[in-house]
Order: sequence, then structure tokens, then C-alpha cells
Amino acid sequence: MTFRYARHTNNLENLKSFYTNVLGLELLGGFENHNGYDGVFIGKPDENWHLEFTQSNKIVNHTFDEDDVLVFYPNSKLEYELLLEKIHKYSIEFIKAKNPFWNDPEVSGGKMFLDPDGYRIVISHLKI
Repeated sequence: MTFRYARHTNNLENLKSFYTNVLGLELLGGFENHNGYDGVFIGKPDENWHLEFTQSNKIVNHTFDEDDVLVFYPNSKLEYELLLEKIHKYSIEFIKAKNPFWNDPEVSGGKMFLDPDGYRIVISHLKI
């Protein structure tokens, strides 16, 4: 099975930069003016998942809550540490999660922060 997470945005270029430069994902493809939409596919080559972000003339009204979280598990402790360095380099602040699981480094190994649209992301060095 292949998984795609698709989300509409008003900040396509900011999201593309964030997910590739900060999180180290790759631009896998994209499209322009397909039925009024521009979009990008972001992920890791040869994986069975990717993120799709689209933009159109419509103003986006995001509705999400504090428990809506994308979680990424780096493949090694080194990869996790490098992500923390990039997050610090780009002056991205960590935030407290509503779910206390993500705030306990001994249990989740997670750090939470926001993407340019305000969606919550966790990176965790523990494989759950």
C-alpha cells in the first residue's frame, strides 16, 4: 500500500522549503496549473509514502486541533541530532504538546514544533 497525505495551503513555497531544507525530505515531483492547482510531492525516494501540498486561488481555512500531529522517526540517533541542529539553525522553537506522551523524552523521545501553516510535527528518536 502507498500512502499520500495531501493538504491545501496558501504557503506552497514556504512549505516546500521547510520540508526539504529543515526536515531533509526531497522534492519528488510537482505540477503547475492542473485544474487551477499548483502542487508538490515531498518525501523520500523509494518509500511508499509522500506528502502532497497544493495551492490555488482559494484562501485556505485550516481546521485542526492540538492532537493533529505528523510524526517522523529518523532512522538513527545521528539523523535525529542533525534534524535538531537544522531546527535550531532555522530558529524554529519547540512547543509543548497537548498529549503529555510527546513531552516525555524518556517515553516518546519526541520534540514538537510547527510547520509554516501551524500544523504540529514531532520528530522522535525512538521507534514506537
